Amino acid sequence: MTILPVSTFVTGRIIRVEDFPKARKPAYKLWIDFGDLGIKQSSAQITALYQKDDLLNRTIVAVVNFPPRQVADFMSEVLVLGAYNEAGQVVLLQPDHPVTPGQPIG
Repeated sequence: MTILPVSTFVTGRIIRVEDFPKARKPAYKLWIDFGDLGIKQSSAQITALYQKDDLLNRTIVAVVNFPPRQVADFMSEVLVLGAYNEAGQVVLLQPDHPVTPGQPIG
């Protein structure tokens, strides 16, 4: 098991996406491959700009060492990072060139 410093930002690749009807706000359940850190899951309120098929195999940036958080009946283990656009919709942060899952953000 890898020990991580506080607020560790790394790349991950989304490998599974499901609707999350029990979430209070529209969201997806994501399963993300972080390489040596393993596969972790996250709840993400990104339904306004992204369809499930658009998210599969997408590389994202996440914080991987926050304490897990219960969201309805789902345990969210990581925080997927995004920025709000002018309409208040979340735009995912992602590298603009291919990187291996689990790479630290410098």
